Amino acid sequence: MTASPPPGPGHAEGAPGDARRTPSFQEMWRELAPLGRDSGSGGYRRYAWTAADADCRAWFRAQAEARGLAYELDRNGNQWAWLGDPLAGDAVVTGSHLDSVPDGGAFDGPLGVVSSFAALDELRGRGARFSRPLAITNFGDEEGARFGLACVGSRLTAGRLTAEQARELRDGNGITLPGAMEAAGHDPSTLGPDPERLARIGAFIELHVEQGRALDLSGDPVGIASAIWPHGRWRFDFRGEANHAGTTRLADRRDPMLPYAETVLAARREAELAGALATFGKISVEPNGVNAIPSLVRGWLDSRAADQSALDTVVAGIEAAARAYADRAGIELSVVRESFTPVVEFEHALRDELGKILGQRPGGGAPVPVLGTGAGHDAGILSGSIPTAMLFVRNPTGVSHSPAESAAEDDCVAGVLALADVLEGLACA
Repeated sequence: MTASPPPGPGHAEGAPGDARRTPSFQEMWRELAPLGRDSGSGGYRRYAWTAADADCRAWFRAQAEARGLAYELDRNGNQWAWLGDPLAGDAVVTGSHLDSVPDGGAFDGPLGVVSSFAALDELRGRGARFSRPLAITNFGDEEGARFGLACVGSRLTAGRLTAEQARELRDGNGITLPGAMEAAGHDPSTLGPDPERLARIGAFIELHVEQGRALDLSGDPVGIASAIWPHGRWRFDFRGEANHAGTTRLADRRDPMLPYAETVLAARREAELAGALATFGKISVEPNGVNAIPSLVRGWLDSRAADQSALDTVVAGIEAAARAYADRAGIELSVVRESFTPVVEFEHALRDELGKILGQRPGGGAPVPVLGTGAGHDAGILSGSIPTAMLFVRNPTGVSHSPAESAAEDDCVAGVLALADVLEGLACA
C-alpha cells in the first residue's frame, strides 16, 4: 500500500450519549491524502507555513472538532486537541507531525496523527473511561524541509531552540521563520519555551512508520523504540572562482565542484569504516550555470551512528578529507554544524510499561520487539523534558522519505489497536 487509504477500526461516537459521527480511519486517510501532494512526482511537499501546511492544519482542526475535543494552537504553532481538562496535569499525549520532506511519502508523520484520532475512536467504542487528560498533537515543522532545522516546533517548546535562534532561520528565498508564520496568520512574537505546557504532560507516545526494515525482517507488525541514534547536519561551503566553462584551461581552474565530489565519495568510505551513515543529500551551486565554472558549491551532510564515538569519527574523517581535497585544488572550505541531537534513550520505565501492556493483550504472548532507529523524531526532542516513548509500524521495504514509502493495511490497523491499548493502559481507570 502506498498513499491509498488503509481500512482502520470503524468510526466511533464522539462520546457516551453523543450522536456525533466521527470519520473512520479510512475516511481520514482519504481526506488527508491529496493535501500537498505533487501530481508529477507523486510525493508530498508539505512545507512549514505554506498553503499545503495550512490545509493540513485545517484538516487536524476539523478532526478535533468532529470529536468534540478542545482545539488549541500553542505559542510555537503546534496544534493540540484535548479530551479532559488541559490544566489538570499528568496528561497522556499522542500524535506526530503532518509536514514532509521534499517529495516525501504519505506515512512519515501523518500515520501517527491519523492513528491517534483512530485510537481515540477505538477507545470510545470500547466505552473506556479516562482517568487522565488525553491530547492529540501535530508538531510543526518536524522535517525542517523549509528552514533547514528539524523539529522546530518541539525544539522551541522544550527550550532546545531559543526564540532568538528561531527568528534567524531563513528559507531558500530569504524569508524568515517569523515572516512565514506571520504570512500564515500566526503571531511570531509568542515564540519560545513552553515549560508550563510540558509540566502538564505525564507521558508522550508517538506512533510512526518504521524507517527501516527491522520489523519486516523479524516478522512483527509493531515494535517499540529503544533509542534514537545521535545525528546532525553539517554545511560544507567550497569557495572557488567563477569562470567560463568553454574557455578556461583545466589547469587554470579553481573549481569547487571537484573537492565537493571527492568529499561525497569520502563520506561513503568513512561511513562504511565506522559502521555509520553519512549522506550528502542537498546541494546549492553558484552561479548555477551550465556553461559556468562554479564560484561556490554548498553541500549539506547528514550523518548518524549508533553511538557518539562512531559519529565523531565519521564526521571528523569526512571533514579532514574535504580539507585535504580543497587545499589541493586551491579552494577555500568552511564547515558549520547546523544542528545536532545526541543519543536519545527513551525512558526505560515507560518503555517497559508499553511492553507490558502490549504483551498482555489477548492472543499475545510473544514479546513486542524493541529496536533502535537512526531517524530523529519529536519524541526524541521532548525526551529530555518529559517521559516519551515510540511505537513503530512495519514498513515492508524500509523505504522512507520517498513516494515509495509504504505500509500494509493490516499493519496500519495493528498499529492503531496497539496505540489504543497503550493509551487505555496509561490514561484509563
